[in-house]
Amino acid sequence: MRRRLPYRVAAASAAVLAVSIALAPTTAGATAMVGATAPGTAGPRPAVVESADAGGASETAERLVSQMTTAQQASSVVMGHIPSIDTASLTAYMDSGLGGFILMGANIPASEAELRAVTAALTTDPARAPLVAIDQEGGIVSRLPWDEFPASQTLKDRPAAETAAAFAARASLVARTGANVNFGIVADTTADSSSFIHGRSLGADPASAAERVAAAVTAEEPFVASTIKHFPGHGAAPGDSHSLIPRTDKTLEEWRRTDALPFIAGIDAGASVLMFGHLDYAAVDAKPASLSARWHEIARDELGFEGVMVTDDLGMLQSTGIAEYADPVANAVAAIAAGNDLVLMIAHSTPETADRLAAGIAAAVDDDALAADRLQDAAERVMTLRLERAASGAVWALCATCTPVP
Repeated sequence: MRRRLPYRVAAASAAVLAVSIALAPTTAGATAMVGATAPGTAGPRPAVVESADAGGASETAERLVSQMTTAQQASSVVMGHIPSIDTASLTAYMDSGLGGFILMGANIPASEAELRAVTAALTTDPARAPLVAIDQEGGIVSRLPWDEFPASQTLKDRPAAETAAAFAARASLVARTGANVNFGIVADTTADSSSFIHGRSLGADPASAAERVAAAVTAEEPFVASTIKHFPGHGAAPGDSHSLIPRTDKTLEEWRRTDALPFIAGIDAGASVLMFGHLDYAAVDAKPASLSARWHEIARDELGFEGVMVTDDLGMLQSTGIAEYADPVANAVAAIAAGNDLVLMIAHSTPETADRLAAGIAAAVDDDALAADRLQDAAERVMTLRLERAASGAVWALCATCTPVP
């Protein structure tokens, strides 16, 4: 299995310092990093505790996945959701071995402490903690009401250093909640102010957006797995993919010169996750990018991305009303076959949906409709990221002796 380069902690140090995140020794001789405090909050500040080197995560993941049944591998490549803050219900939901969970508005209680209890309930095995994701872009798309740091609407007209500072602070807030993945960096770019993605984009032109995307990724990675989205780029395809499949006639060569630039910058900066949009680039593939083997090939072989590829919410495909995409299980199987490592399902889902997707993926392998080695590769990539995050420096604990840096 090809692996991406490790995330670049050293390169992010300038962004971390820019938001006054300080270093202090712990009694165990490790390093504690004080996270940025949300505006208007007080109290003890959390610390990042350095732990074991995650360099062997890939080999360990291969061993663990090889010991899994097909059904277990299938569960591990599904990221699900239920709208609840009941810890017992959340633990029961994750007990089948799902690889991840996405926090939405219904999962966010009134306080950060309560939210940490929610995320803790999602982990049944701390050594193999699931990927707990959140859409914390800031501004227009923000799940954490205490995130008041600058977001895209402000940052897109400011120097990239300000993006780095904001996303380092934002990532520390995400990590403090117990989440370990942020679906928060929009690499789409458009100058069309009427586009629904315009207000969420980090730049109206590809070159400036690329600088800010790279800055955001570099700043986030020491805290959480950063995600760039929505590959190959929503700006070129007008329309909102929450209810239709936006289409563009832009050619691959045109794309390489324009919309590709922010994604290339984010990949080169070390992004852990690449989210695929339900976007129709008709000149490249008749299938939407999220289900397109060609687009996944471009990301892996041309752009060199070696992290986890995840779909945008597969429920959005159902929302289009297109008969071809009415079956969520068929969509999940097609997504893994195309090259995704993780399938995400939110809209139209019930507490049973994630397990149904997993059962369908396993059945497809048993019926030779999905290659067993494709599922194994996906499971290994997801498990590697899970192990990396569990072993990373972003293991948060309250620091009673740390003090804020002015």
